[in-house]
Amino acid sequence: MKTKYFIFFICVFLCLGWADNWEGIKKSAGIISSVQADFIQEKHMKILSKPLISKGTFCYQSPESLRWEYLSPVQSVLLMHKGKTKRFIKTGEDYVEDSGANLQAMQIVLQEITRWLKGEFDKNPDFEAGLESKDGRSKIVLIPRQKAFASIINKIELILADQPGVIDMVMIYENQDSYTKLVFKNSLLNKAIDESRFKEI
Repeated sequence: MKTKYFIFFICVFLCLGWADNWEGIKKSAGIISSVQADFIQEKHMKILSKPLISKGTFCYQSPESLRWEYLSPVQSVLLMHKGKTKRFIKTGEDYVEDSGANLQAMQIVLQEITRWLKGEFDKNPDFEAGLESKDGRSKIVLIPRQKAFASIINKIELILADQPGVIDMVMIYENQDSYTKLVFKNSLLNKAIDESRFKEI
């Protein structure tokens, strides 16, 4: 169950564009054919003296191709292409495909990406979505409607960049003592991506 929600968190940012209303978000999302970027993920917990830091890269090609890759400290790759989802973990010198039960949960969540790419966060029945502005920056706030979500995640904040189709940061608040921060850099939009990137490690 936690894997399902985690995949939601790492994928949800892909469909966002800068705007101060839902109509603008949908319009911005409609002009995005591809996104590529680097990311840094920080996991903060009260029991940790310092955050756990992971680094990686991702690329997305409309309508439903995704590659999310962790480069450090552990290497792994999540691929989604033409309705199929695969996950690979590097063991020694080789990548080994993960075909466990968690893959089914990933598949369920990734199927929702097409809706998110339309910018329709306000139509997701699992979350109450709100638009806010702070210090001149637009922010989407997602609050779980169901207790199953709320027991794991308090809220999600998505900080939009000035450039349409780009998000600067995602904050995932699990509880008052634990949160995850994703920071995105070097975003590149609407550049053609070879199909093999979504099929091969």
